[in-house]
Amino acid sequence: MKALILGGTTEATALARLLGGHPRIDAAVSLAGRTKQPVLPPLPTRIGGFGGVDGLAAHLAENGIRAVVDATHPFADQISANAVAACARTGVPLLVLTRKPWVPGAGDRWIGVPDMAAAAEALRPLGGSVFLTIGRQEVAAFEAVPGKRYLIRAVDPPEPVPNLPDYRLILDRGPFTLEGECALLEEHRVDVIVSKNSGGTATEAKLEAARRRGIPVVMVERPPGNGVAEVHDAAAALGWLETL
Repeated sequence: MKALILGGTTEATALARLLGGHPRIDAAVSLAGRTKQPVLPPLPTRIGGFGGVDGLAAHLAENGIRAVVDATHPFADQISANAVAACARTGVPLLVLTRKPWVPGAGDRWIGVPDMAAAAEALRPLGGSVFLTIGRQEVAAFEAVPGKRYLIRAVDPPEPVPNLPDYRLILDRGPFTLEGECALLEEHRVDVIVSKNSGGTATEAKLEAARRRGIPVVMVERPPGNGVAEVHDAAAALGWLETL
């Protein structure tokens, strides 16, 4: 059986490792190509978009794909919506493999917001030093609140360059340690963190560091799901594929 993994996450890579050399499942991975130097999974991999729903549906049909696992980032809502539509059109079963969202614990000071524009507005009454841990694609939303000092961490530089009068860019890729995150917050005298509720362990240390220092976290909640069945680990996704 031929399967397609929509990847770009640690969960997708874990599933790819399980599928390497599988006797009954011939799997390939697709990456969006938004990261300049992606970590390539151990399976045949294509990089680049499909051209919307029509392009993805054509790819499924032309390549004889019989199952799709959407293991993209929890905030990659466009490709996830395209996968739902394309799989419905072609009759291909679809499963979502995603990490569980983070939940606040005792001592957390989270401010939940629905999107990045709301996150920027939430900063106005908060401290002057802001740590943006949102990736590189939505930094421009914070140009609406220019009177802050921004520390921006991303794998690749933001494009376009943010029009912010006071910012510093750190290029780095997780996983991050608690010791390192605490030192970073101390060094830059961070007053508030902005994060997407991505879940997972690779970047979770920043939340514990914020808890220990009493720093508020403006947390952008995930977009609503598409009603597709979800699993939260690669083994469960493999089991689903094997039942097909």
